[in-house]
Amino acid sequence: MLRSLLRAAASAATTRPQSITATPASQLWSSRSYASKTSKSSPTKAKKTTTTTTSKSKSKSSAKDDSSATAAATPIDDLENEDLRARRLAEDENDKSLDVGPNGRPLFTSTPSLSQLSRKDTCSYMKFSMEDLSAVLPEGLPLGMVKEFEESKRSALLIRQCFLDLRDNFRRIVDPPLQSSDGKGSKVRKQIILDGPVSCGKSIALAMLVHWARDEGWLVFYDFLKYNESLLQQLPCQIYDPIPLGEGIGVGWMKGVDTMAMPEGSTLYDLIQTGLAYTHAAVGVLVRLRKELSLVKDIPLLFAIDQYNNWFTFSEYEEPVTVRSCRPLHARELATVNAFRSMMHNDMMVGAFSHSTAVGKLRKDLPDVPTDARTNFARYNLDEAATVCHYYVRQRLVRREAFSEEGWKKIFYLSNGNGSEMRWLLPFMR
Repeated sequence: MLRSLLRAAASAATTRPQSITATPASQLWSSRSYASKTSKSSPTKAKKTTTTTTSKSKSKSSAKDDSSATAAATPIDDLENEDLRARRLAEDENDKSLDVGPNGRPLFTSTPSLSQLSRKDTCSYMKFSMEDLSAVLPEGLPLGMVKEFEESKRSALLIRQCFLDLRDNFRRIVDPPLQSSDGKGSKVRKQIILDGPVSCGKSIALAMLVHWARDEGWLVFYDFLKYNESLLQQLPCQIYDPIPLGEGIGVGWMKGVDTMAMPEGSTLYDLIQTGLAYTHAAVGVLVRLRKELSLVKDIPLLFAIDQYNNWFTFSEYEEPVTVRSCRPLHARELATVNAFRSMMHNDMMVGAFSHSTAVGKLRKDLPDVPTDARTNFARYNLDEAATVCHYYVRQRLVRREAFSEEGWKKIFYLSNGNGSEMRWLLPFMR
């Protein structure tokens, strides 16, 4: 819009009458003397020369105005034109002087892995490869992480102390002599629920915990088969009781058969394949799988459940009551939920609440959950927000000349540390 206004003003300036331009007296006198000595064709030539000169001056003036309009519109185009922004970010990669955070600290950490992160890496960003993320998290990335990558034009995440505390809690369960990153050595917990306000990073922290655990060689129940196939093929089944059969999807019950037996020598991978191949056995296989996983001792096992609060409310399933009515089923009535929801066991398990699913506020004491399992996952504090805002300047989400400490602090307090709201508000900084 600004470019259009400037061009309109420039074109209006070039179409003004030329009679208002003052001409020196010496030029007028020389023109008259020349005219008196020339033939009748001379005025025509002079007229052509004057017209040509005027046209050239108009062209130069128009080009100058266009260049100034382009220069004036560049900052706005950098924010609105995604292709232009992407090209400039690619050029910025060669300028390491831009990778500076608050108080001159490095904006990006040089630590190569999640396992090696320590307290000194907090309030800095860690770069990730999308190929590596897709390989270690084939289930897909959390929506908040996807939006962050898309809008910042870089696959990098802020390292937060609350994530390091979560990682160290489970690492110390497997290797007790290890100390936590904060040096306090707080009590470890095998079951944790991540709770907190909207857009505080619970799902991202859970995904990064899964990333770290899989890098360490753990067996992680997140989306079980997509990543753990090789490990599951090495773990033998230890329970050979018949698996109960249920109603098949769209085919009803099997006639004359109500159980299925697993062959001797079967692995957990074979067990899962049975559930995928025979829909009547799908629910029974999942329930059996939960029991089998509790018997795994050679490999650290972690259950990681996102949107864990959905298992304490009504599900999307219904049961017909009459011809014209159905009864909604609560999650506790589902066999698979009952098999995996409980935290009253000795296995490592972490669940993340998702308030974006709008399931309502749950009571503090949840059934089958330890009283001390719930952990508050806070939004950005002031130091984290400072790094986040400097990172968005680096990623050209806000104009560098408009960025100020007073401005980003106003946005921080206005959004109450909500990461997605801060990312949305920063481009409006003027």
